[in-house]
Amino acid sequence: MAKASSNKSKKKKTSRAAVLFSVIAVLLIAFSIAALSKFGSRFTYPREFEQEVLISSREYGLDPDLVFAVIRTESHFEPKAVSHAGAEGLMQIMPVTAEWIAWRRGYTHEREKVFEPAYNIDMGCYLLSYLLDYYKNDLILAVAAYNAGAGSVDDWLKQSEASSGESLDIPFTETKNYVEKVLDSYEKYKLKRG
Repeated sequence: MAKASSNKSKKKKTSRAAVLFSVIAVLLIAFSIAALSKFGSRFTYPREFEQEVLISSREYGLDPDLVFAVIRTESHFEPKAVSHAGAEGLMQIMPVTAEWIAWRRGYTHEREKVFEPAYNIDMGCYLLSYLLDYYKNDLILAVAAYNAGAGSVDDWLKQSEASSGESLDIPFTETKNYVEKVLDSYEKYKLKRG
């Protein structure tokens, strides 16, 4: 009988230890997931060149999270990025667009500075602000024009099959995907901030 009590006592101790171990393991796993999620989001949705983004977005009345979303989508925060089409820098400014921006602002474009983060972000923010103003703060149209050009977006708006009033059904897959990526990143940046 004493042996049976001793076995029951050992089983109770073993089951308590197993429960305690399980609870500690679950807590450690939950803590690790939370830490990795927070740590990982810094890499997935970085805020590199934050000072430059904050200065330029403030100057042009832009939400910095939108600028981060554009940079993330355009260059993945690589200052020396050059696209297959020839767009350059963090915000992927085409040389002809850079010339146009400089002309609109009354200065000469300094091509050698296009890969400098502050210069490139300033140009990209100017363009994004211009497009938002041009399209009366329609974010989808402005972002589509940032990718495909205002001329393309204006043409799409004129086509009855692409446009129904104010909304735009983007007929170009690359631009449609680009807009979705920017808007998705923008929402995630806003969530990470708040």
